[in-house]
Order: sequence, then structure tokens, then C-alpha cells
Amino acid sequence: MSAVLPVPLVQVLQPLTVLVAAPGLSGAIAKAEARMQGRRGPRVLQPYYDLAKLFGKESLAPEGASRFFLLAPVIAMTCYLTVPLLIPVLTSFGLPLGYMGDIIGGGFLLSLASFCVAVAAAETGAPYAQLGASRSKTFGAITEPVVLFVVFTVALVTTTDLPYAQAATVRSSADQIIRPAHLLASAALFLVILYETARIPVETHTGTNEFGMIEEARALEHSGPYFALLKWGSACKQLILYTILIDVFLAPWGLASGTSAGPVALAVLALLGKALVLGLVVAVIDNTFAKLRLFKITEFVSAAFLLAVLAVFTLYLGGG
Repeated sequence: MSAVLPVPLVQVLQPLTVLVAAPGLSGAIAKAEARMQGRRGPRVLQPYYDLAKLFGKESLAPEGASRFFLLAPVIAMTCYLTVPLLIPVLTSFGLPLGYMGDIIGGGFLLSLASFCVAVAAAETGAPYAQLGASRSKTFGAITEPVVLFVVFTVALVTTTDLPYAQAATVRSSADQIIRPAHLLASAALFLVILYETARIPVETHTGTNEFGMIEEARALEHSGPYFALLKWGSACKQLILYTILIDVFLAPWGLASGTSAGPVALAVLALLGKALVLGLVVAVIDNTFAKLRLFKITEFVSAAFLLAVLAVFTLYLGGG
């Protein structure tokens, strides 16, 4: 019989799992993409080596930048590590801090992190960083309503916007997953995730500087540990969004129903396995489509918005 872990320890394990596993997930996706392109690619653990190298370097700030420039990566990382406290990462039941916020609250935290990084990039005066910050906020004005419509659909189905309640509704019956409104909302959220993780075939998340960069461009002027925090935070955001999709909308199975060490350890492995499968799907999408022009991103995000609106209308038409 496995030992029972203290509830506060399990609470801490949720953000710790995201913090530790996020770079590895990014490394696995990068390796898979390289194999699809016929290249050997970097090591799966390469992101960890990159972070260790960056933490050992000196930090510099552009002339004229305020203290907020260096404070923004810390705020962003704090926001990213708070969200796993609100969503079902390892357990199927809400931990003590699990009900201090809902999906909207988690979305606000992710938006706050993005806003801080964008403001820090804008005040550098660097053209690439300012382009990335401006574009992220411009397109974010479209993606944020999509998330709100998705949450609204969830609230109509479960009478609450708590992620644990939504996951419990999906676990109650496999038929819940194939409900039209649920499928449309999940598809809309998936498209938003592709945009938020820089995986749509419009911008590039690897490679040299170019006008199509958005996510990577915002961090160009940071260096040393602060740049490491931004890259680490970006990986954490990716895993958080994956977790929301798989543990709330599509596959909320494998979560621990108690605090015993065995089920919690299995929940960690289940999360990593499901996130890896989703990451491979995203890698296939990222490498299948030819790169599009930047202005096409509005059409891509508008499609996500349309799916979210259709999910709401489907509920009212009896397809929920």
C-alpha cells in the first residue's frame, strides 16, 4: 500500500510538475519536428542545457528601459506557476487552492503574463521586439473573446466555469466528449492553443530574426537569467494550455482520486504521456502546412472565434 502524501505537498507538486516537465515537452516536440523534416535535430534534453547556460550568463538591459523590463519575466513566471493551482493537473478533485479561481481567472493570469512581456518588449525601442509586442496584442484582442466564448459554453453545459467541474462532467460519460457543443468548443480552444504556442504556419518559433516572429520577438532584448525565465515561462504556458485541453475538455482520465503516492506518480506519467501525444499532433500540423503570410493570422483566429460562437448557438438549438 502506497504512502499517503500530505495535501499541501500534492498542491505544490502540480506547479512543480509543470515547471520541471515543460522544457522536456518542448524538446520532444522539437526533436519530432526535426525528424519529420529529415534532420537529426537537437537532443530532447537540449532546452534544459540551454536554460542552465542562460542562467549562468550576465543580464543586460537596453539603455532607457525601466525596472519593469527586468521585473516582467519574474511576474510572467509567477502567473504561469499560479495557473496549475487552479486546474486539474494531477488530481480529479480540487485541492485547497483549486477553487480560489475559475477558468476565467486562469485566463486572466495568462493574459497578465503576456501583457507584462509585451510591455517590457515595447519599452526597449528595438524594432523586432516592438513588432512582436504589437502583433501579440493585436491578435490577442481576437483570441481572448474566443476563450471567453469557450468558457461561456462550458458554463452553460456544467452550470459552472470551474475546471474541476467540467472535467468531472466529461468523466461522467464518454458521450459527453462527442456532444456537438463540446466538440466545437474544444476545436476553438485547440486553434487558440496553436496560436498561443506559436505553432500555426504563419510565424516561426525557431530560426533567425524575421518579420513573421511574434512569440520569440518579444524576448529578443532580454538576456541571461531573465531571458531564461521568458523561455522557461513560454514552455510552461504551452504545457498549461495542453493540460487545460486534455485534462478538462478531451481526456480527463488518469488523474489521481486521492493523495496516495502511487496514484499521484501515475497521474504525473499520464499527464506527460497525453501532453506528448498532443504535442506530436501539433508538430504534424506545424510541419504539414506551408507557411502563410502574416495577415492570414486574422483569418485563422477568426475561424476559432466562429467555432466558439457556433458552440454557443448549438447549445441553444438543442445540440449541447
